[in-house]
Amino acid sequence: MTFLHPALIAVAVLAGAAAVAGYVALQKRRSAALSAAGFAGAGGGGVRKHLPYALILAALPVMLIGLARPQAEVAVPRVAGTVLLAFDISNSMSADDVAPSRIAAAQEAAKAFVEDQPDTVDVGVIVFGDQALLTQAPTDDHAAATAAIGRVTPGGGTSLGQAILVALGTITGKPVSLPSEESGAAAAPQDLGYWPSATIVVFSDGEETGGPDVAAAAELAAAAGVRIQTVGVGTAKGATVEVDGFQLGTRLDESLLTSVAQVTGGAYQQAGDADALVNSTKAIDLRLTTEKEPLELTAPFAAAALLLLTLGGLLGTRWNGRIV
Repeated sequence: MTFLHPALIAVAVLAGAAAVAGYVALQKRRSAALSAAGFAGAGGGGVRKHLPYALILAALPVMLIGLARPQAEVAVPRVAGTVLLAFDISNSMSADDVAPSRIAAAQEAAKAFVEDQPDTVDVGVIVFGDQALLTQAPTDDHAAATAAIGRVTPGGGTSLGQAILVALGTITGKPVSLPSEESGAAAAPQDLGYWPSATIVVFSDGEETGGPDVAAAAELAAAAGVRIQTVGVGTAKGATVEVDGFQLGTRLDESLLTSVAQVTGGAYQQAGDADALVNSTKAIDLRLTTEKEPLELTAPFAAAALLLLTLGGLLGTRWNGRIV
């Protein structure tokens, strides 16, 4: 426990001691006066005689300690940390098996997700196709994150592994990569430290077309304590999209998205239509952390002093016919 005005603690001790000494001296004078007047047993006493006054005297130092502004640190649970929203912007995300399109439905769900987050959560935005790009650094300005989500447009292939590596680089503040093939299978993965307050939320249809190994990237995230939550955008039935004059079939690959989430301790949320996609983001489990915050205890001390005064007054009136 700490005090904003510690000097008042000494005052409380001195005041308490002075009050007790004064009470003792007063009782001696009363006893001497009663004895001189010929009252037998005038010097006696007991609980009923002294307890009410002891309670009233105790209220003084308690009140002064309250004025010293005591504070204690308490662990307060809260949702905090960094969330990186990773958007799949590959050509397949223009499919309309989720109305009006996969990418548009994902944008609406992501905006709803951001709106639900407290100010203690910093939100960033990453888009990924063949490559991944950070379009909004993590910020507590959720309007900026929402604006970045609105600028997402589809095009290109899909590299979920690259998206995870860019997200990890954003979280750790340094470039992140997997061991190269030349390093051999025994090459140690990059040490990223431990970042348990960071979460990556992936919006994708899961159709991987190339890039860094997704499983290895997910394992790297898991080793760094970063949880990956995945949201599947699309349907198992799928749809067709036109790319460079060709009609290409595309459908949701839940197995890849599920495995990526499970490796890191995260969860996969299925969304078959726009409404379900928005609802799925409400089930995303962000990390609950604790943070020590100062709690001022002036009010409890003041309440304790008032209680002592009230009890002392009531008992004094009931037992002795007077308060003092």
